[in-house]
Amino acid sequence: MSGTKRWSWRKSVWFDEDSMWVRLNDARVIGVPLTWFPRLLNATKKELEQYELSAFGIHWEHLDEDISVEGLLAGQGDLSTAPTKVA
Repeated sequence: MSGTKRWSWRKSVWFDEDSMWVRLNDARVIGVPLTWFPRLLNATKKELEQYELSAFGIHWEHLDEDISVEGLLAGQGDLSTAPTKVA
């Protein structure tokens, strides 16, 4: 068995101009900036709303984006590209 935890979801994922918000079944709300996920940042409102929830996270088939609840809780953004070095 993998170390990935399964999550029970309420169907609560929503977006504002700058952020994605996720409500977990224990009533916690996670807010992350869309800049963490360039595919989501560049998506239309309609594209953002076309997600699927699983026991592990959120999936956008047409955007080729998968975000795990574990990753959100760990403060991880898009891991598919190398981080930009600053200073």
